[in-house]
Amino acid sequence: MFNHVTVLLNEAVEGLNVKSDGIYVDCTLGGAGHSSLILKQLTTGHLYCFDQDENAIQAARQRLETIGNQFTIIQSNFKNIKAELNQRGVEHVDGILFDLGVSSPQFDNAERGFSYNYDARLDMRMDQSSSLDAHEIVNHYSYEQLVEILYKYADEKFAKQIARRIEKEREIQPIDTTFQLVEIVKSAIPAYARRKGGHPAKRTFQALRIAVNDELNVFDIALKDALDLLNINGRIAVITFHSLEDKICKYTFNEVSKLKDVPKGLPVIPEEMQPKFKLINKKPIIATEEELNENHRSHSAKLRVIERVRV
Repeated sequence: MFNHVTVLLNEAVEGLNVKSDGIYVDCTLGGAGHSSLILKQLTTGHLYCFDQDENAIQAARQRLETIGNQFTIIQSNFKNIKAELNQRGVEHVDGILFDLGVSSPQFDNAERGFSYNYDARLDMRMDQSSSLDAHEIVNHYSYEQLVEILYKYADEKFAKQIARRIEKEREIQPIDTTFQLVEIVKSAIPAYARRKGGHPAKRTFQALRIAVNDELNVFDIALKDALDLLNINGRIAVITFHSLEDKICKYTFNEVSKLKDVPKGLPVIPEEMQPKFKLINKKPIIATEEELNENHRSHSAKLRVIERVRV
């Protein structure tokens, strides 16, 4: 079963301001929570959904077919959003949704090797046809590469100690499983630090997942392409789950929505100098108390929405 509690479900879809005849894209289909809500609002419109995970696609298709048939599922990384849509004759859309991070079933399926709570082979690939996995990184990347990944993607202050311990242990035997890695991380972190801030391996697993799936670069590329695809009055809604994703989103949205190179003292700003986009919410929308209580994965979620206002 592919059971997934969708975070900021109503807020994100409301942010898109769905029109019944519009063209919409869900870049992160997952359990089809957002897609289902969008599809229910379409009559002559169409929804395009991206996902790399075969299990998610099969479950989502069954769920969406009970609502309507105005949807197309594209099995591809959303970094290919522009090329995949263009192949289908779609050059502009009315709304795009990104719900970043790993879906609950991927975390909860022990075999996928995403979670420090289940023992499994180190994997963490969202696209299971990809050649790079967490096992490869942990066992073959240099000490310097490991330190960079841990610092850059998780701000792990014990990155050097963890990387050294990984290097030492893999000389004795391969580090094959999630629980092996958990024990290595625990042994590298001082006792006082292990007693606070949640699971001691949380940051290491996050950093490896981001590295395996190249998540930040992929999102950066896709977000810029998504902005290009928007019709006037079209919107992008982005839900992020950690600060690096949110930083990319915030910076990109701010850059395209602010005035640039405008001489001081102009009484009227010419049309060609006006920004093409406007922020719908200057501060990110976060989960309500009710949602926080019901779904612990919503605690770090932030929603940002932007709209194209001119060509």
